[in-house]
Amino acid sequence: MKSRLLAAVLAAGVVLPLGMAKAAELEVTHWWTSGGEAAAVAELAKAFNATGNKWIDGAIAGAGGTARPIMVSRITGGDPMGATQFNHGRQAEELVEAGLMRDLTDVATRENWKDIIKPSSLLDSCTIDGKIYCAPVNIHSWQWLWLSNAAFEKAGVDVPKNWDEFVAAAPALEKAGIIPLAVGGQPWQSAGAFDVLMVAIAGKDVFNKVFGDKDAEVAAGPEIAKVFKAADDARKMAKGSNVQDWNQATNLVITGKAGGQIMGDWAQGEFQLAGQTAGKDYTCLPGLGVNEVISTGGDAFYFPVLEDEEKSKAQEVLASTLLSPATQVAFNLKKGSLPVRGDVDLAAANDCMKKGLDILAKGNVIQGTDQLLSADSQKQKEDLFSEFFANASMTPEDAQKRFADIIGSAD
Repeated sequence: MKSRLLAAVLAAGVVLPLGMAKAAELEVTHWWTSGGEAAAVAELAKAFNATGNKWIDGAIAGAGGTARPIMVSRITGGDPMGATQFNHGRQAEELVEAGLMRDLTDVATRENWKDIIKPSSLLDSCTIDGKIYCAPVNIHSWQWLWLSNAAFEKAGVDVPKNWDEFVAAAPALEKAGIIPLAVGGQPWQSAGAFDVLMVAIAGKDVFNKVFGDKDAEVAAGPEIAKVFKAADDARKMAKGSNVQDWNQATNLVITGKAGGQIMGDWAQGEFQLAGQTAGKDYTCLPGLGVNEVISTGGDAFYFPVLEDEEKSKAQEVLASTLLSPATQVAFNLKKGSLPVRGDVDLAAANDCMKKGLDILAKGNVIQGTDQLLSADSQKQKEDLFSEFFANASMTPEDAQKRFADIIGSAD
């Protein structure tokens, strides 16, 4: 792929021009298309439009797995957008190496990003060879179990306080005609659920050995075998979900048709849009109520190199706007994520967001797998767990062997 990217650079012959800032239109591509996500994106657009420039929304439906190839194809094909969302980590690594993404070091230095962005791993994930190539906008953590209080009331059981109680309540939910666990059909959902189970059951150290150190022996060992047992329980509980998108699965929980969902904190935006209140209508269990650790991955914006002088200047304005305190608060309150700035006022945060902020303050964090694995290794992992959740005949033992092989060759 690198050779194709380099060829695209030579073919495009793009350079970064200098000039005076003027108002400009910038197309911004992203995959935030659910109701809660759209409300959050509107806050970014409003803030950028207030600078005199204009946000041209380039939403791509289907989540990152669908959107990223389209984004990459446009950039390498000589039709770059003004800015594009990727997750923190290595998804844009080859684009940067090919010279197709703009260096934001001057902006970051001028606005002291190294001092205000917390944790520092977020900016580290934007840094290649000492230069900063993206603007982080949020901290998204995967490690949450979202529960419908109404579903458990209908089933006649208490709302679980942890994963084991949730599994134990599954028969009562099924008897009441409720799907215990909602899981959508997109591969990243089942892979993400497994990662969450790993941290909760095997712990932070094992997670880091597997995904950080790429330790295939640990991946093949007894601690991960326990995780695959839990994943087997999860796929049995998820039978009958019959939805594709993550927000459709979240809606099953919101409407009481499912007992719970393992999903990142972005699910909060959907509960908020539905008018539901944390602690009253739904319950959130960070770390599945077992191990309160959250990942500090999330979303960042990258800026392709453009020939247009005015749009290049507008890119700097957008990067600055994304990190402004007011934008950080307005966006993250609606997105359900945590701000990347540690100096903003989040007094309006709901109970679940406050739990996340408390865990973050305590330093009980891990990096996300997007930061630890290449896009190719992530894809292999997603394919495995998509098959595992869809194919009941694949045993946990066989799946673990395949998983250990993926880790052994991961980069």
